[in-house]
Amino acid sequence: MIPAALDGVPGLTFDAEGTCTIDLEAWRRSRDRFTAAIEEALASGRLDAFEPSVEACRSFRPFLFEVEARKLPFAKVQLAGPATVRWVARTHTGAPTSDVPELDQQLFRLAMAKSLALVKAVRRAGATPIIYLDEPGLYALERGNVRHLVVMKELGMLVVALQREGALVGVHCCSNTDWAQVMGLGLDLLSIDARLSLDAVLEERTAWLNFLTSGATLSLGIIPTDLASSFELGELCDSVEASLRATTPASLPFEGLLSRMLLTPACGLGMRSVLDAERITAQVREAQKRLRAVASGRA
Repeated sequence: MIPAALDGVPGLTFDAEGTCTIDLEAWRRSRDRFTAAIEEALASGRLDAFEPSVEACRSFRPFLFEVEARKLPFAKVQLAGPATVRWVARTHTGAPTSDVPELDQQLFRLAMAKSLALVKAVRRAGATPIIYLDEPGLYALERGNVRHLVVMKELGMLVVALQREGALVGVHCCSNTDWAQVMGLGLDLLSIDARLSLDAVLEERTAWLNFLTSGATLSLGIIPTDLASSFELGELCDSVEASLRATTPASLPFEGLLSRMLLTPACGLGMRSVLDAERITAQVREAQKRLRAVASGRA
């Protein structure tokens, strides 16, 4: 995930676990040229060079082909978000890249170029883009940290830029964080692990109400993707229904909230076998049927 988001950065190396390191000497030699390429692409809107390379994502071209061939109305893409990338990637000295101001800003602008390129590519294929910025690193978000507040402002700017390009924009965070700040980003979608984070999100009552009244909704990771996890599908659905009923304001129809909510696996399926991915996807569909029945009053 992180190497794909940093694809093209001068001096980048990564290991089999995806741990990314940027050699500052190599980066400095090509820094100005790379910055100029990013800024020219953003200014002109010609962002093809920042679409995923074959090395970063072999499935991207086949994916676009399928979107166009099937005439899909929506298509979802995902990219590691700028907060996670800058906090997780390291320089060759072991320091976070966010400790090097010029590199830090270059990586933010790169995230903007890459995410806009994804959105434009999906639009060319004829679909409305849904883009998720994958931000597991937000577990470390501290409201009292000024640098973190700046990163959140930048994340909000990226959300607006993608929306202006015609995308529906979500943030995915599979850990708990300062949900009030995240819900204040102006998102269309908030993607969470239901068992881990739904109640924590709902506890932020004012932020949750503002989030709902803005027209945003949850992308609820209802089916665990941890293969060691045990669960009963009916209990998961009942728990989600109970939590939402207890916290949905009387001014907002509960059934409407439930019907517009997206259901997904709790986290990505990229490291799962085909059989496991198919099973989890089928369970998501079954959960969707159950909750739609509740929303329509048939349950």
